[in-house]
Amino acid sequence: MNLLPGPITALGYLIAAVCFILAIKGLSSPRTARRGNAIGAIGAALAVLIVLLSTDFEGSNLWIVLVTIAVGSAISVPVARRVALTNMPQLVALFNGIGGGAAALVGVIELAGLAAQADAGTSANEVATAVGIAIGALTFTGSIVTFLKLQGWITARPLVVPGARIWFIATVALTIGFAIAVAVSGQVWLGIVTLVAAAAFGVLLVLPVGGADVPIVISLLNATTGLAVIATGWAVDNVLLLVGGTLIGAAGTMLTLAMAKGMGRPVAGIL
Repeated sequence: MNLLPGPITALGYLIAAVCFILAIKGLSSPRTARRGNAIGAIGAALAVLIVLLSTDFEGSNLWIVLVTIAVGSAISVPVARRVALTNMPQLVALFNGIGGGAAALVGVIELAGLAAQADAGTSANEVATAVGIAIGALTFTGSIVTFLKLQGWITARPLVVPGARIWFIATVALTIGFAIAVAVSGQVWLGIVTLVAAAAFGVLLVLPVGGADVPIVISLLNATTGLAVIATGWAVDNVLLLVGGTLIGAAGTMLTLAMAKGMGRPVAGIL
């Protein structure tokens, strides 16, 4: 049952968006980082609460959402509390990857809903969904590889598979090609193929990166997560996702450029 009228929902989204902006501002300094993190958490909690109170859930969908939130919290809170400060980059990479993967899955689900419509076909929603699936999937696998490298579960040295250049070009071409096909046709199976191709692209993108360059790639993938969230927000018509994705993408991009400049290397050279 929808418990919040439209103006109250819009106001709540605005407050949450302001919290996100203040959070990023707070994270710019170690002195205010804890406060900024807390403000960001409050904004995220408010956003989730508003969605729950302003959405007309069908059947048992609300319970599925609540159980999912409970399970995710039960897993993530202990992990975040116990992780050592020196292992924080791994945690950031893992959570960032989960965010990208979530955007890709939401894109596939939204695509299924669009395909069921009588007038399904090329539209802004199909284009945004295709972009969200592709970028979200490559962000997920790329972030997982960076996590494995930083955790020491695979070597941190650059890994180059035989014929890497050919495989890389092939996965890029397949990802773009199938994403265009998704935007044109709106077919769910093409969305799943796009997801698989983009996931392979993400792995091949990060495997050759090694050593001190890995944290820079984490920041870059954080920016791509923002792009995936923007696309998902457009597809599901959610302004707050657009705002949050824009902030993540902009902040991640600036951080990536600053870190690369500090090392005296271009981002393209690092990749």
